[in-house]
Amino acid sequence: MNSQTITVGLLFIGMGILFLLGKYLPIGRLPGDITLRGRGFSLFFPITSCLLGSIFLALILRLFRRG
Repeated sequence: MNSQTITVGLLFIGMGILFLLGKYLPIGRLPGDITLRGRGFSLFFPITSCLLGSIFLALILRLFRRG
């Protein structure tokens, strides 16, 4: 196994832990996330959560790439 395989595995484990702990973290309920509710439908678009997740993932990947 090479280091990239181990890195991807660790990222998946970390994502699984975040999904398990998701109900205790404010991810998805941040200011800037859009929630629309109407008759018979609801729409949720987590703009702020997506931006923060993207920045966090980019920083993590940059750290692993330099190592």
